Amino acid sequence: MASDVGARPHLVVRPAPPAPPARLRRAGPVQRRPRPARGRPGHPPRRQSGQRPRRGAGLGRPGPAARRRTGPGRLRGDRARRHRAPLAAGAAVSVRREVRPDGVALLTLDRPERHNAIDLATAGQLTEAWRAFRFDDAVRAVVLTGAGERAFCTGIDRSAVVPQPASPYSLDDPLLGIGPKSADLWKPVIAAVGGMACGGAFYLLGEAEFVVASENATFFDPHVSYGMVSAFETVHMAQRMPFGEAARMALTGTAERLSARRAYEVGLVSELTPPGGATAAALRAAAVIASWPAEPVQGTVRALWAAREAARQHALALAPHLISLGNLPPAAQADLFEGRGRDYRVR
Repeated sequence: MASDVGARPHLVVRPAPPAPPARLRRAGPVQRRPRPARGRPGHPPRRQSGQRPRRGAGLGRPGPAARRRTGPGRLRGDRARRHRAPLAAGAAVSVRREVRPDGVALLTLDRPERHNAIDLATAGQLTEAWRAFRFDDAVRAVVLTGAGERAFCTGIDRSAVVPQPASPYSLDDPLLGIGPKSADLWKPVIAAVGGMACGGAFYLLGEAEFVVASENATFFDPHVSYGMVSAFETVHMAQRMPFGEAARMALTGTAERLSARRAYEVGLVSELTPPGGATAAALRAAAVIASWPAEPVQGTVRALWAAREAARQHALALAPHLISLGNLPPAAQADLFEGRGRDYRVR
């Protein structure tokens, strides 16, 4: 039998290298010469040798105190601030926020000179506010209202310029993100309505848990009167009131307005107050809700909306196509708007 010993490589044993001589240490602490700070202009200097950096220092991250949790789901420090983008220089604040000690946030549309109509800046500030409330554990309920007594909100500001794609299959709606549920906020929202609430205001009312209104409030939908399809607004209102009432309000346009009393009778409004009292009543109700444990409250809100979410989402998905097909050209809409009548019936 052939042996394979000769096929194996020979093992060569080499002596280990000598150990390096031990370094001589001087007595006493080592004195290190500080290095000069380096770095490009506008950038933080490099850490000097021997310094231990603060955790997160110079990295755009919050330190330990800023990151401390006080409850589930909270974003701390700079991460929370990222959800509150700063306004552009010189931009007017048209949405005011106030977080009260009882856990209720008061959100106010503050354009009374424009009947609290929503321009593009206001739409962005609404979306920003809802997202900020999502990450603020101090906020457990929200009251939404409008400044002044003449109007809660009158929808999109007609002076706003909204660029649209050329394709009829694409529609950019600037109001799609102004509601709390569109921003994925599942904390209870109560709308306090005084004066007019019309058109695009229904995006907000349609995503509130319930509505408190003063006796001078009126509700109407002007779209068809101006040559436009009432699509998103009608979907929201059909979820909040009997079908016949939602249909009548959408189809009669500017000729009829729903009184606060009638809105209360058909279930759109849950509480009536004297003129000027809607916000105070809504704050009282919100304070009660905010006093309960937050997680069960938010879970209940989510369950309420889940009960009707499928039908609502299906209807909203059809809305852009109906608008693209049914809206008159802008010039024809402008003619109808200029020639609109001033008379209407309140029922």
